[in-house]
Amino acid sequence: RKVFVEQLNPIVQNFYQIISGGKETVSVIYESHLLENTFAALLKESLEKDRMLTYTSKGIHKDDLLFEMDHVLIKKIGSQGQQKSFLISLKLAQMSLVKELTKKTPILLLDDIFDKLDDTRVSQLIELVNKESFGQIFITDTHRERTESVVKKINEESIIFEV
Repeated sequence: RKVFVEQLNPIVQNFYQIISGGKETVSVIYESHLLENTFAALLKESLEKDRMLTYTSKGIHKDDLLFEMDHVLIKKIGSQGQQKSFLISLKLAQMSLVKELTKKTPILLLDDIFDKLDDTRVSQLIELVNKESFGQIFITDTHRERTESVVKKINEESIIFEV
């Protein structure tokens, strides 16, 4: 997990820089009690507490990912647009890394992607998707005109389905 996050982090940072126009810096941090102790030592250390709680309070099930913007948790200081930009960057980075590791291109689903993003970030995202080889992309939106406008900017064959 630690190695995966270390590989993922620079890709997330790069995609976020492109989408945000370089306004902020972001990072993904892997947090685990196992980074400081062995699993056996953690279990031994928390045995009494765990008996009282009737569950194991330390271990990989308590590992977490922290998402930061300018060294502060993004959920505390990030606007909805910044948070959504980060989430998109994270998903694109995951897709990029999975593609690299498996040699297969996953399908990219951008569901209601334009909600909470300003026009600049939308343009940066479309430019990014256009430059990179993300393969097949599905975009959902509630505004047909906006979707048509975005699709025209993508240099690939496209079809719009209305439901």
